[in-house]
Amino acid sequence: MTFGLSVFFSLISETLVEKVNLIVSFFILSGIVLIGIIFDIIGVAVTSASETPFHAMAADKVPGAKEAVKLIRNADVVSNFCNDVVGDISGIVSGAAGASIVVKIISGGSELKEILLSTLIAGLISAMTVGGKAFGKNIAIKNSKEIVSRVAYILFLLKERFGIELFPGKTGRK
Repeated sequence: MTFGLSVFFSLISETLVEKVNLIVSFFILSGIVLIGIIFDIIGVAVTSASETPFHAMAADKVPGAKEAVKLIRNADVVSNFCNDVVGDISGIVSGAAGASIVVKIISGGSELKEILLSTLIAGLISAMTVGGKAFGKNIAIKNSKEIVSRVAYILFLLKERFGIELFPGKTGRK
């Protein structure tokens, strides 16, 4: 799964970065980093959320409450996917997109030296990723219930409208 996702997102990002101008390329790069940060927030929120309020919500038939319980009861799998799989892929793909941006700048006749430019782009990507994830972890821990509720509601909509269930056949019971 990791290989397939990585190839898919690399192909899309590389193709897009090659075909658009430099400013749009930086927005694509920022979007890739943002995806990693958002999934990191989800992974941390699911591992730090309490199941108890979602049982009350499920009893009141709140849409997404059952999905929230499943998310929390499968926190190890959710966290692994969000933090490790998507997070690592985002890091690798953002690095590749950064390299494509460097090539684009250099081939455009820029006066900047290749080593300096590569170092600056790598530093920018690292700062955005590390800073964003550090900021996101704080948000995830403080707002875990709200974040899990929103993700669970999206999962509820996927199940209701498209028949897509991420934890099929699992009751979520311990």
